[in-house]
Amino acid sequence: MATVHHWTGLEAKALRLALRLSVRAYAERLGLAVATVSKWENKLAATEPRPDTQAILDTALGRADAAAHLRFETLLSEMAGAVATVGRRVVASGPRAWEYESWADDLDRVVVALSRQNFAFADSLLSRWLGQFKAHELDEKGLYFFARSTALLGDLKRDQGVVLGPLSAQHSYAGARTVFTQLDIPRRVAQLDLSLAVVTEMSGKLEVAARNYENLAVDDRLSRRDRARARLWVGTALSKDGEHDYATRVMQAATREFEDLTEPDDWSVAHQKLALARRGAGDLSQALHFIDIARSSGTTDSPMQRVRLDTAHGHILLSDTATQDDGILVLDQAAKVAAQYGLVHQLRSIEGVKAMSEGPTGPRQTVTRENACATTIRASPRTNGTRPS
Repeated sequence: MATVHHWTGLEAKALRLALRLSVRAYAERLGLAVATVSKWENKLAATEPRPDTQAILDTALGRADAAAHLRFETLLSEMAGAVATVGRRVVASGPRAWEYESWADDLDRVVVALSRQNFAFADSLLSRWLGQFKAHELDEKGLYFFARSTALLGDLKRDQGVVLGPLSAQHSYAGARTVFTQLDIPRRVAQLDLSLAVVTEMSGKLEVAARNYENLAVDDRLSRRDRARARLWVGTALSKDGEHDYATRVMQAATREFEDLTEPDDWSVAHQKLALARRGAGDLSQALHFIDIARSSGTTDSPMQRVRLDTAHGHILLSDTATQDDGILVLDQAAKVAAQYGLVHQLRSIEGVKAMSEGPTGPRQTVTRENACATTIRASPRTNGTRPS
């Protein structure tokens, strides 16, 4: 809606036309003489209503509906000689009611675009709104949309692998969390805490991420599904940190939760994570079993999920000398898809997996199904299935 900082005859006439009233009807609406309104009409910006009349005009504008506000702003921009005056005297105070509907529709489109890794389109939709309004200009509804947009921008940056820095996922998530805290929406705040824990894990701080996930796995602010996801990610962080057996137990508990909730996509992802944990423990038979389940289940077939599945599958195949060549082929295909969609973090993961299979003088000796478990037990001091204190 528009706000007039100081009325002249120009703004007063524009309001009359926006309200679609005659001079006489307008004067009656304001409780003023017809001659006063006629003076505004004739002198426009060269005359100014008295202070008490300015307040009356403020009230009339404030009571106008959204359509009248739109006509008012349009008329002001079109009236001859008014451009400089309008720029000085009238400012936008935030989105109009009808713009909120457009903003909400665009946020739905962003979610779909992100699910397909169409980052350019998602970024253009978010920039349209975040670039148009500042948080201090908005009412509570506008602030909610602003925070949702900022959180989705964080998702975009996270999926692109931009984790830290002033234009990163972490920065966007922290900004969104501040606004949701201001709005007193605990569930959204907790969801942002979960997103920030993911960023912590992606930046390599595995123990810190695991502790954050553990706290969120029992946080009543989150839905049951989000708590199960936090539990799954506890296992992910622990597995990356070498605690494969305990991680497996935690992940299996999360998997059962997803089954109870009838969440096929989360259930599929859980089996993918279990496969990597068993690979880390040297149990390649179970790793292949779990990755086969993950590849054959789930309903989402986004580029991101395909790359994650292929990366996990290739990692497992690469761990066995008998299937090493197949693993390289699968990883190369995953890298092509990741590059095509700008999945920088996934590309780094694939490069890391390939680097692990090579020593300073060429390919390292990889383990077989028969000796993998024994090799891992000798290499890891933590294999008793309990998490060290």
